[in-house]
Amino acid sequence: MSEAQSVAANGAAEVVGRLKRRMIDHALPLWSTVGWDDAAGGFFDRLHQDGSADRTAPRRLLVQARQIYCYAKAAQMGWYPEGRAIALKGLDYMLAKAKAPDGQPGFVFSLNPEGGVANPLRDTYSHAFVLLALATCYGLDQDAQIRAEIDALLSFLDTQLRSPHGGFKEGLSSSMPRRQNPQMHLFEAMIACFDATHDLSFQNRAGEFFALFVANLYDKQAHVLGEYFEDDWSKIPPVSVEPGHLAEWVWLLKEFERITGCPTGRPRGELLASALRYRDAATGCLVDEGDAEGNIRRHTRRLWPQSELAKAWIAQAESGEAGAADEARAALVLLERHYLSHPVAGGWYDQFDRDGTSLVATIPASSFYHVLCAVTEAEQVLG
Repeated sequence: MSEAQSVAANGAAEVVGRLKRRMIDHALPLWSTVGWDDAAGGFFDRLHQDGSADRTAPRRLLVQARQIYCYAKAAQMGWYPEGRAIALKGLDYMLAKAKAPDGQPGFVFSLNPEGGVANPLRDTYSHAFVLLALATCYGLDQDAQIRAEIDALLSFLDTQLRSPHGGFKEGLSSSMPRRQNPQMHLFEAMIACFDATHDLSFQNRAGEFFALFVANLYDKQAHVLGEYFEDDWSKIPPVSVEPGHLAEWVWLLKEFERITGCPTGRPRGELLASALRYRDAATGCLVDEGDAEGNIRRHTRRLWPQSELAKAWIAQAESGEAGAADEARAALVLLERHYLSHPVAGGWYDQFDRDGTSLVATIPASSFYHVLCAVTEAEQVLG
């Protein structure tokens, strides 16, 4: 019996239902009450280990956007009817405080607890999540004002952040090295925009990122995806590989295939096989970093790669791959067992070392996006 089959035989059959109840009964209420600043507005960036809010932490743009996404998605799924109002409240705060507060276009990287600018950087990675949040909110009501915000953000990206070498720059600061990560999340956001609007231009925009993946990001010989690149997308040796991102691309490629019909089965299979080389021997969880040859560089293991591994197997199950549904449930069991079994109901552990010691003394809000997306995908595909 394989590890996946062994886990599946021990409680995995009900794991999707358990995780859905965990989201509805605990996580969604926690992060919209304790996780929301009733005084100054906005979502808190993190909670302390006892479940109280860390009121002193800066409010990162990506966290505001991810939390908006979570509540809009939960409303869309019919899981949490209050989610619509919470998402729109978060969106109002983000637009009022983070959009061009200094008179310059784009959204600032972070705010201070009072709502002023903490870091004025225009960061492409964060803007990808703003676009995802806008698309998910637009999908609820087809609100014309939200569509106008989507179009304004696309204009900012096109005029300020496009790179002559393909894709988008790291931000207005044009820092180096270039990372695949912002491109990946813009790919995700364009797919979400298409789902929300049915505007074919978003298929074309998503296609640009797929072309970048095929031409520059994906190593077709080594079957891995590097993290860091020169300005012209040439590799920076030694190549750093994050197995969580290999898994995340599996799911995104399946999403691209869904909206375009473009076959992606071969790179999906190769990426997933590569990701599985970088597992912690004791737990079966993905580690944080490896090299292009399949060696582990960092034995620490964060929460988010486990969510992405589950989504990768869910994508393969949706494609009809034999055994993929069991593997998906096994990955969800590992996520539940190692990361979500936290004394704060609706909280999680973010990272462990190779001995299983927790390395992060807070409960970061940024992980909610990964967990919720994995569970919603699981319900839709695995039932």
